[in-house]
Amino acid sequence: MDKNPAKSTKGKNIAADRVEGTEVYNTAGEHLGEVEDVIIDKVSGKVAYAVMSFGGFLGIGEKYHPVPWSMLTYDTNKGGFVVPLDKRQLEGAPAYGANEMKFSDRNWNKSVYDYYKAPPYWTGGTPV
Repeated sequence: MDKNPAKSTKGKNIAADRVEGTEVYNTAGEHLGEVEDVIIDKVSGKVAYAVMSFGGFLGIGEKYHPVPWSMLTYDTNKGGFVVPLDKRQLEGAPAYGANEMKFSDRNWNKSVYDYYKAPPYWTGGTPV
């Protein structure tokens, strides 16, 4: 058992490495994938994305989907996150290989947020 208090999963806060591997479902209860990583804006401290893995087999052909963090809601009954997306929407979403994501490129970030019609985190949650 890990005695490090930062690794606790009780309460509302959680360590980023504990988010990795958390299952993601849609509102219909379908399993969509899992969180591979969490991307945090170094300057503002805001969580920008949950990077989801989806598709592929045994890691081959797997693509990564950066999903705006604001779209995820934690469901304590499921023990995972819920997003208002279906498989079709996720299949059509921006997807990248592990080395193709450009988190430092504002236009790239905007294109991801535009796809999901989510207010960008860098605007304070207001649509642009």
